[in-house]
Amino acid sequence: MTLRVLGIDPGLTRCGIGVVDVAPDRSATLVHVGVVRSPIDAPVGDRLATIARGIREVLEEHAPEVVAVERVFAQHNVASVMGTAQASGVALMLAAERGLPTATHTPSEVKAAITGYGSADKAQVQHMVARVLGLAEIPKPADAADALAIALCHAWRGGAASAAPGAALTPAQQAWAAAEKRTARVARTSVRTRR
Repeated sequence: MTLRVLGIDPGLTRCGIGVVDVAPDRSATLVHVGVVRSPIDAPVGDRLATIARGIREVLEEHAPEVVAVERVFAQHNVASVMGTAQASGVALMLAAERGLPTATHTPSEVKAAITGYGSADKAQVQHMVARVLGLAEIPKPADAADALAIALCHAWRGGAASAAPGAALTPAQQAWAAAEKRTARVARTSVRTRR
């Protein structure tokens, strides 16, 4: 049984949206990919409404079973982080309104899931997304390919992939699992140290 995942690369100017169907054997099929754009000179509320309309249309047309969003992380550009966080909040809210489960994934988690290497560059991730989905070309702009990577990451981390009894992990999934264990170990050590 396949899992339909909506991946969202949040952004206020460009919000990447990708929908994939992922089978228990981890094979994946492209359902939809695109970008919702909002004008930079519009008020923030109007820009968020534009993003919401675009996401809502995809939710209604493609009926995903889960929504995965790139987790906002600290950057030097505070304005960029704010816009990303606001768009992320809109996506999570729209999924919650429909009773859909949601997940967030960091860029390094996505890179590790897709390429097997948490510090892979964007080009490597985009190339692997096109390869996994059997696409002749890498989806453009980068936000669109990133949204597909987020959707695949989520499905491979525990969505459709976990439904296959005894399914072997791919090298990328093994690398991700190892990175997740290291992160959990560091977090537990940090908590004990603070006590």
